[in-house]
Amino acid sequence: MISMTLADIAQTMQGTLILGSTGSNADTVISGLTDTDSRLITPGDIFVAKPGEFTDGHLFIPAAVENGAAVVIVDHEVETTVPQIVVDDTVVAMGRLATEVVARVRAKGNLTVVGITGSNGKTTTKNLVASMCERVGPTVFPRDSFNNEVGTPITMLKITEDTRYLVLELGASGKGHIKRMTDMVRPDIAAVLMIGLAHAGEFGGIETTVESKRELIESLGPDGIAILNLDDPRVMSMASAAPGEIITFGHSPEANVRVSDITSSIEGTEFELHTPAGDAHVRFKVLGEHHAMNAAAATAIALTLGFELELIVASLESVIRAEHWRMELMGGNGVTIINDAYNASPDSMAAALKTLRQVAGPENRTIAVLGEMAELGEYAGEEQDRLALLIVRLGIDQLVVVGDGARRLHISAINEGSWDGESKFYSTPDEAYDYLSSLLCAGDIVLVKSSNSAKLRFLGDRLGEAYA
Repeated sequence: MISMTLADIAQTMQGTLILGSTGSNADTVISGLTDTDSRLITPGDIFVAKPGEFTDGHLFIPAAVENGAAVVIVDHEVETTVPQIVVDDTVVAMGRLATEVVARVRAKGNLTVVGITGSNGKTTTKNLVASMCERVGPTVFPRDSFNNEVGTPITMLKITEDTRYLVLELGASGKGHIKRMTDMVRPDIAAVLMIGLAHAGEFGGIETTVESKRELIESLGPDGIAILNLDDPRVMSMASAAPGEIITFGHSPEANVRVSDITSSIEGTEFELHTPAGDAHVRFKVLGEHHAMNAAAATAIALTLGFELELIVASLESVIRAEHWRMELMGGNGVTIINDAYNASPDSMAAALKTLRQVAGPENRTIAVLGEMAELGEYAGEEQDRLALLIVRLGIDQLVVVGDGARRLHISAINEGSWDGESKFYSTPDEAYDYLSSLLCAGDIVLVKSSNSAKLRFLGDRLGEAYA
């Protein structure tokens, strides 16, 4: 974070500064990072005591202080030795501080802000863009999927006067969520990847999802540039909200940046990349042809930033994995585990299953270990039915369904009489692990896929370690 005095931070947060017994005063300068997790606090940091769904961050103030917190942000006065700033709402106050920090760095004229949203692919695309930016200058981007009203300001507060690029992943589960974040920082470049049923239950329908994602494009200033998926009509409907230039990406020949001739194997994905700066053959180590579109989006952003095509291709080819628990190859001794269980939606489930089929040879047995697709609401049942039909059509050899929230997928698969495979259902990951341990043998390729809440990513890790 940039250096600010305690008094300056308190004024920016619209809070009241109460000095502790550590000798700090209102003019004490703070430049440490900010977090809501006491375990991540290091000496000189700011700890924000965020109320949570199951616990309260104020309970962890002693741990944060022990780890070296220089100041704590609270919504009521507490007993502590370090300075505290009392505010009405700690998350809102953190957003105010982030807004001011970005504004001060922006005033120096060297910071470019990229915002990325979409139903799927945000984290992968964010990581690809960030890896390109890091080759050019100091870059700040979120860890993991820090993409909400808490994660976004935490990321923003990491910037310093030297930061050249701020790459933000913006998620939402309802209208106004993205606007709340773009009110903190107006992006220079805004990319919308695709619109699908992820979080549709929370949004209340696909059209509300479109309206929510449109908020990113609406946040652009007159000189802002919109990056849109030409293959997705819902995304292209946002073109009318773009105040300035529009750059498109996709498979379509009309796209400004497009990918073609995609081939997938267990080693990764190869494709032809076509851009206004020229064409290139890309050997992308990230598994799954759907990630070629994320690479196209990242390329469109990078070209808009003025990066050379040679740098872009070199960066894409240097990436080993999209992110931990995203199409991550694990295992060994003849058994391949594809751990893709951080997020799941109907679109990403279908893409992962198609990849499983594509990378398998005649000598390989394909096994899909699937859990619940969360936050689909009224769409959950019919989407599980469609997924079961897809599994049958793809000829997946074995389905293992885990968790009561996905039981309908198991039943629907069984009801598909044309299927030669079989489905097994287990209530817990431990039960599934025991079954898979007795089943797997050399030549098997196993996809583990679910929403984060189903926690199958840990089952994937366990399987990967068992066969490493």
